[in-house]
Amino acid sequence: MKTTDIVIVGAGIVGLAIARELKARDSGQKILILEKEPELGRHSSGRNSGVLHSGIYYPENSIKARVCAEGAKEMAEFCRARSLPIERLGKVVVPVREEDDGLLDVLFRRGQANGATVEMIDAKTLAEIEPDARSASGRALYSPNTSVVEPKAILKALADELGKQGVEIRLGEEVRHIDPEGILTTNTGQIGFGHLYNTAGLFADKIARYFGMGEKYTILPFKGIYYLLDENSGLRVNGLIYPVPDMSVPFLGVHVTKAVSGKIYLGPTAVPAFGRENYTGFEGANLSDAAGIGVQLFRQYASNRMGFRKFAHEEGLRFFKRNFAEAAGALMPGLRPGHLLKCSKVGMRAQLLDREKGELVMDFVVEKGKNSTHILNAVSPGFTSAFSFSRFALDHA
Repeated sequence: MKTTDIVIVGAGIVGLAIARELKARDSGQKILILEKEPELGRHSSGRNSGVLHSGIYYPENSIKARVCAEGAKEMAEFCRARSLPIERLGKVVVPVREEDDGLLDVLFRRGQANGATVEMIDAKTLAEIEPDARSASGRALYSPNTSVVEPKAILKALADELGKQGVEIRLGEEVRHIDPEGILTTNTGQIGFGHLYNTAGLFADKIARYFGMGEKYTILPFKGIYYLLDENSGLRVNGLIYPVPDMSVPFLGVHVTKAVSGKIYLGPTAVPAFGRENYTGFEGANLSDAAGIGVQLFRQYASNRMGFRKFAHEEGLRFFKRNFAEAAGALMPGLRPGHLLKCSKVGMRAQLLDREKGELVMDFVVEKGKNSTHILNAVSPGFTSAFSFSRFALDHA
């Protein structure tokens, strides 16, 4: 039986970042990373929007607030030092309804408190930055340092560097069972470990159960559907255009992103999925998961905690192209349904639900046992914050 000091389950950005931080602290320890897929980036870490968030959304003293701005700077430095694709494009946040204008001040204060560079701009300045964007109130928030990156390029570069440091990454290695006393069984055999880091993303709650951890939580997967903007639409997009978000739910709404490739993406939605890997149609759907997801969604809808009913109505309708176009058109009035092209990009958000409170969890969640650490809610800005969050997970869990 192979033995290792540290085993990390999941080779997404957080798992790789934790391995990097562990090696920086003790270069001599043996680290093994297990990834069930045959390649990196098959799921959340490789399917996100590629935005390095600035830190304007998160309440002061939350974990996200503590690690986002610093993490964005570190990730940008990582990319530039290795000549990886990165573009500093800037982001505007606009109210799509006049009554949302006051939330700009909330976001401005949060951004300042969290170490982000933010400016309040008027309609004239907004038109100079994003000529085809619209603010319902005439004001907007501007984050000039927001950048976009290529997530899969970062994953590959990080994995290559870890390999040179002696970290073993096994692809196609799926966890089948874990004895919490220190023996893990995969599809190829058994592994003895001293400490396990659970960075399994969409399956983090299931891995935690082997250790009796995270008992009050479950993952609710939400599918993020995108469209591409037709190059012949005549609409100009220089960077990123976001709506003022609904502050009661952990989603940012349909927004506009210019990728490092120059392509313009619109999305994502936040539609409940029929399985943790249900990206298209019924592919990846799981009857057992779907039943459990359905029960939890019904409870959320019935209780209407965090205004879930309104959110469900809006997001459910955005499954249809015309309604999606209406949401995107609130940001850019010149947008028409015909400007939206089908897109293969589909994301999946491993959103944590607190079953005891009946609420979607807004912040990162880390739980630590005697020989295991569980990252249970590393959703956005998890990619942005990966380096700084990994230090937090090691120091404070």
